[in-house]
Amino acid sequence: MVHNGHMSAVPSASNALTIRLSAPARATAISELTAAVEAAGGLTSALDISESTADNMTIDLTVAGRSVGHNERIVAAINEVEGVEIGKISDRTFLAHLGGKITIEPKQPIRNRDDLSLIYTPGVARVCQAIADNPEDARRLTIKRNTVAVVTDGTAVLGLGNIGPLAAMPVMEGKAALFKRFADVDAFPICLDAGGVEDIVAHVKAIAPTFAGINLEDISAPRCFEIERRLREELDIPVFHDDQHGTAIVAVAALTNALRVVEKDLAEVRIVLSGAGAAGTAIMRLLHKAGARNVVVSDINGILHPEREDIRDGGDEQLRWIAENTNPEAVRGSLKEAVRGADVFIGVSAGNILTGEDVATMNEDAIVFAMANPTPEVDPNEAAQHATVVATGRSDFANQINNVLVFPGVFRGLLDARSEAVTEDVMLAAAHALADVVTPDELNPTYIIPSVFHKDVSKVVARAVVEAVREDEEAVSEPRTEAIALMDIPAKRPSGSKRVDA
Repeated sequence: MVHNGHMSAVPSASNALTIRLSAPARATAISELTAAVEAAGGLTSALDISESTADNMTIDLTVAGRSVGHNERIVAAINEVEGVEIGKISDRTFLAHLGGKITIEPKQPIRNRDDLSLIYTPGVARVCQAIADNPEDARRLTIKRNTVAVVTDGTAVLGLGNIGPLAAMPVMEGKAALFKRFADVDAFPICLDAGGVEDIVAHVKAIAPTFAGINLEDISAPRCFEIERRLREELDIPVFHDDQHGTAIVAVAALTNALRVVEKDLAEVRIVLSGAGAAGTAIMRLLHKAGARNVVVSDINGILHPEREDIRDGGDEQLRWIAENTNPEAVRGSLKEAVRGADVFIGVSAGNILTGEDVATMNEDAIVFAMANPTPEVDPNEAAQHATVVATGRSDFANQINNVLVFPGVFRGLLDARSEAVTEDVMLAAAHALADVVTPDELNPTYIIPSVFHKDVSKVVARAVVEAVREDEEAVSEPRTEAIALMDIPAKRPSGSKRVDA
């Protein structure tokens, strides 16, 4: 839905309330309540009568609105129903976060003194000594084997910006919950009150012995690039920046299948990428690794090229590198000029910066990935009038490009392979594996990427990562088969699938 050039939100579970109210026991009371919610633009998702007398009913009414302000209008409309008295109102989102979203539980029972002597003193001393004698045993005898740190400084949280480490905790908890749900990885949120690159690097290095991998999250650019580079150089465990690498993997996977739909080759299409921050830079790098040869990058100041004033006269080192390694046709001007005649648009920038008319200037069978959240770079409904394949980062449109498709399986594979690093070969293998989850019989313009709840996604991605680590000498510590043997996953790609390679 579009209103004054902007997409209107729809009622969703993230804006749901459960309202306890008292209503007269008349025959039309229920229909009056649901009609009031509907008239206010809300959605009734549940209605339970928890108590009833001859004259009154106590009702728990669950409704969903578009925003906090919209919910207030829905409650006001319900309150206007004759005889209704509003009681307690519970925000379901806040209830879901009450006390946090993750817990730590012991794996072994502690029922008596014998159990205590095994789990703790004196038995634990033998295990400590074994690890002191052979540090590699820590992966076998402690939580290090299956534990990842989800690290942030709270400087770039979702679309909220620099809200600090304490306010970032709910996101990091959620990430940890997704690790467990989709790949059985034990992840823990680490929110650092740290001042800069050196401080963050020092803190992560100090806690690294506990973990088998580091997932960097919601750290602002450009500091995130230096933090990632330093940690990769100085740690012997894989460091993965999901805002960069997770986004890049899922975008390349989706593009692989979108190109299959329109029967175009990655090496021959012109790709316009809006956004030169962490995600945009990583996407551009992985596209090159995958075989793309014509990528044009644009930011708030227009198309990047070496002669652009802010780049030519010094400027940001990262922007200069991008300008020197993209745009082979030396395109100049704005984003709107860049998309004219392009085959693919990928946006990881800001909402409502393009229109359907701009998409109409692209080549036939255009592909549009408008991934800015919550408002895409171009309204998906408008883009679909002119493009063959449209994808977003939202769950209420077809083709949701979501990092949860990637990071659980990637880390599952890295942990199982006991990898010490994440390379571009590993990331590209994950992208190809994710693309191949969608079989040729399933592939169509509205299904280029599997659902986050597809049962095979994390397993297939993990297996591809394990195989890539084995083949990549720089990423392998020693061959390990113990954990891999537990993965009952076919090694071959789905029958009939193919890659779109250069």
